[in-house]
Amino acid sequence: MNDRKKIGLGLTGFGVFFSFLGIMFFFDKGLIAMGNILFFSGVALTIGLKSSLQFFSKRSNFKGTISFGVGFLLVIIGWPILGMILEAYGFVVLFSGFWPTLAVFLQKIPILGWIFQQPYIRSFFDRYRGKRVPV
Repeated sequence: MNDRKKIGLGLTGFGVFFSFLGIMFFFDKGLIAMGNILFFSGVALTIGLKSSLQFFSKRSNFKGTISFGVGFLLVIIGWPILGMILEAYGFVVLFSGFWPTLAVFLQKIPILGWIFQQPYIRSFFDRYRGKRVPV
């Protein structure tokens, strides 16, 4: 992993952290907007500018990109609750192809992995395991 990807992962983590803080501080639009900017710049640095433009402009991801963008604009103009709802929907639509990879990662964590390997939870994860990652 090169330095650009390390910085990108750090920015993505800070983006999630600032968005979480914005929600905890009663939907503070400044923190949420800063979290969104850090998240997008972190994704762009992690996977590259060309790949991220291709990912966000794919026809299958268009609905998620539009809803995330409209949600971001709503946060900026002062409607953070409605904006975060739209952003959450856009996030789920955009990154739904990564859930199988996340499921495998969660099952391999030493302490939490035991919980995610229980039969009911594992059957939920196994339904999505065969799908490809969208990048």
